[in-house]
Amino acid sequence: MAPPGHVTMTTTLSFQISELVPYINWTYFYHTWGIKEELAGELTSEAHAILERWTREGRQTYFRVGLFSAHSRDEDIVLYHTPSHNKSTVLPLLRQQHPPFLCLADFVPPTDMTAEKIGVFASTVPFNVDGLAEQTLADRLAEATAERGHEIVRRRIWGYAPHESLCPKELFAERYTGKRPAVGYPSLPDQSLNFLIAHLLDFLSLGITLTENGAMSPHASTSGLMFAHPSCKHFSVGAIGEDQLQDYASRRGLPTDFLRRFIEVIS
Repeated sequence: MAPPGHVTMTTTLSFQISELVPYINWTYFYHTWGIKEELAGELTSEAHAILERWTREGRQTYFRVGLFSAHSRDEDIVLYHTPSHNKSTVLPLLRQQHPPFLCLADFVPPTDMTAEKIGVFASTVPFNVDGLAEQTLADRLAEATAERGHEIVRRRIWGYAPHESLCPKELFAERYTGKRPAVGYPSLPDQSLNFLIAHLLDFLSLGITLTENGAMSPHASTSGLMFAHPSCKHFSVGAIGEDQLQDYASRRGLPTDFLRRFIEVIS
């Protein structure tokens, strides 16, 4: 029997555009355009017209999550694929080089004798978009998909917050338990981590491909990790030293010059 924390497969959800509208954080949409919401009447009308058209056309977005038994090992998180723990993936992470010296691995217990889990997720808007307005809106839909998907994970799939009831404003303020750092966030700055996540979640079957630098295509896609620890928080890794870069490159099994493209290093 698999331990309580083990999930042997990923879960994929699809969402109608109409379901996602309440989960769109319009503040970031307007920020992209460099205007205030109260001054964006025409843009707002255009955005809602696009959403209504996509709804009529039956467009959908996709969200995939994998839950893995996990434990930390210094700055690594070890994810297990089988109940016997005989197959695993090591997810190397980075630690701040300034107080309070945080690393995302700190929010996963350092033992594999528990039922602790970690979530790995991706969301994507798989249809073609035309023009800046549609692309900006699609980007927000990818985030809305992750927001809605994370809510379902907390309440049902992972189920550690079954009675959670938050309005969109509270969701945007992240008043839920745990955190969902995306690849590219300051706590998870290395975009090349997408290569590991792609393997864990089978990006190709979700219609997602990666460039040689780990950028996702379609552009309106996002990926990252999910933590249930109530103390988990967002933070910035910031610049690291050359010694940490070399250690991280060794743990990633990648050349330091390749990783230097993604990580700020103190020279």
